Amino acid sequence: MHTELIAPKLVSFEKIDTSIHHSAEEACMAAAMEIAALVKSKQAAGEKAILGLATGSTPKKVYAALIRMHREEGLSFKNVVTFNLDEYYSLAPDALQSYHRFMHENLFSHIDIPLENCFLPDGLVAPELIRRHCDEYEKKIESFGGIDLQLLGIGRNGHIGFNEPGSHVSSVTRLITLDQSTRFDAAYDFGNLANVPRKAITMGVGTILQARRVILLAWGERKSGIIRQAIEGPVTEFVPASYLQGHQNVEFILDESAAAELTRRKAPWLTDDVEWNNAMIKKAVTHLALALGKPILKLTNNDYNQNGLSDLLALYGQAYDINIEVFNQLQRTITGWPGGKPGHDDTYRPERAAPDVKRVLIFSPHPDDDIISMGGTFQRLVDQGHEVHVAYQTSGNIAVADDEAFRFIDFIRDYNKQFGIENPVADQMYTEALEFLKVKKSGEKDIPSLRHVKGIIRRGEAKNTCRFVGVPDERAHFLNLPFYETGLVEKSPIGEPDFKIIADLIEEIKPHQIYAAGDLADPHGTHKVCLDGVFEAVKRLKGKEFMGDCWLWLYKGAWAEWDIDLIEMAVPLSPDQVLKKRKGIFKHQSQKDGVVFQGSDSREFWQRAEERNSATAAMYNKLGLAEYAAMEAFVKWEY
Repeated sequence: MHTELIAPKLVSFEKIDTSIHHSAEEACMAAAMEIAALVKSKQAAGEKAILGLATGSTPKKVYAALIRMHREEGLSFKNVVTFNLDEYYSLAPDALQSYHRFMHENLFSHIDIPLENCFLPDGLVAPELIRRHCDEYEKKIESFGGIDLQLLGIGRNGHIGFNEPGSHVSSVTRLITLDQSTRFDAAYDFGNLANVPRKAITMGVGTILQARRVILLAWGERKSGIIRQAIEGPVTEFVPASYLQGHQNVEFILDESAAAELTRRKAPWLTDDVEWNNAMIKKAVTHLALALGKPILKLTNNDYNQNGLSDLLALYGQAYDINIEVFNQLQRTITGWPGGKPGHDDTYRPERAAPDVKRVLIFSPHPDDDIISMGGTFQRLVDQGHEVHVAYQTSGNIAVADDEAFRFIDFIRDYNKQFGIENPVADQMYTEALEFLKVKKSGEKDIPSLRHVKGIIRRGEAKNTCRFVGVPDERAHFLNLPFYETGLVEKSPIGEPDFKIIADLIEEIKPHQIYAAGDLADPHGTHKVCLDGVFEAVKRLKGKEFMGDCWLWLYKGAWAEWDIDLIEMAVPLSPDQVLKKRKGIFKHQSQKDGVVFQGSDSREFWQRAEERNSATAAMYNKLGLAEYAAMEAFVKWEY
């Protein structure tokens, strides 16, 4: 929720210079322009620019911008020397997950930098030579006069480079054992946790701090918590990024999502004079109540005065009046009729009463997000007689384990053999997929036939869920958006074919309600890309007559929830409805138990969803509202 600040900063809780950009793209451009300016200034002085570089999804758009500047603006890198932060130990340079390969594919092979100027740790150095190799890496940096600008990302546990929690402030380049949370996060790239190396060679914290300039980049809500600790918390070995507070020339460059937990975003009235509009009042009052552990209606004038909200009291009078207004607004978000309640006054309801029967289109990025993220609401909409359609935006094939595909192929072949069914084309496809599975290497791209098999598995599970909820087959739409179909974790950019598929479906159905996944946890992830596709399609269709009566509701994924002050519709679930939602999630058998990309959260998806939904209900109850077993929450998007 954007609020215009009307006075200069009064107080700062931040111990590191921090710039917040509207999007990751804008932030990456800012970083790329600073790097380009350094390279040019060194060229003009006849000197080399010494860059420390990072890998992973965070800096990719920085490198893309530098490549564009090289191609279109003549930016030369002939005077540039680079040192990479780290490399997995025991990984060959040409391995799919190797940082050597990453740097060549995402930067070096697209610019005019001499390859002899590109230095990376050697992941295959013999164990007895590791110490010498690390010492030589330090000396090589020193021989060029040190690093001019060091680019960093940050791990969810606060690591910089691969300096895991516990790393010393004076540490130098060395072999390190990777933290379990780091390995969990990397499992997405390696196919599963077992394939992730246990060790890596990394520049030390001390090495990083010797750089003359440090820029740390972070995007997405999943980084917001650790970002706050690094910027506002104490310097501690348990959050290695906090050591950067001691650097004289460091800047954190963030997007809005990564900055969400900073005090200037979470409680801006503590750092600035703010415009006390309705949204800001609601944010302040709910924050105060939760911070004090008091229901809203029990907040007092003293509570406001002692917690930085005296200006709000001065403008609006007694705490009682403010409390009543915010309480009523929260109360009005709760509804058991997500499609509107026919024949009833809808003045204070989240949704319109008319038409009685609405056409509803639920966009599900993967084939299970509909039931995981809004399964109770999904069921309510069907039970209350609305015409519900579900659009599965991607095949989700990459999230099917190889052994699950093997089992499926084995079943089909046995079934066909037993009943004498002959289908040469299908037989050939299954044979190709099966033979590939027998020799597939870790992280290797699936061949088209195997991707097709995995897609069939997920499609069948989605259809099973729809039948369980009560949606007929013809209202389940499988879009198979092209951007997703790379066979790898890395996807293609979303483009015109994707936008057209989404827009065509919306125009065909002409919905009164659209539900879409508003999960912004990873700006490069599938949910965010699918949301961008919906936004673009809605933008293109905005002028159509039917869009004047279409509302767009955003739901969150299984990991996070909307801040309570942002929630505009909360659908309560009874214990029986929670149990039914769980059974709907169970229809996705390939995603139960051993999920391919489980991440650092060992809970199954149904557990994550239930705990999130119960936490949302508990939050409402803490604020003094009715107690429910669970709640699903939505935000209305104005377009």
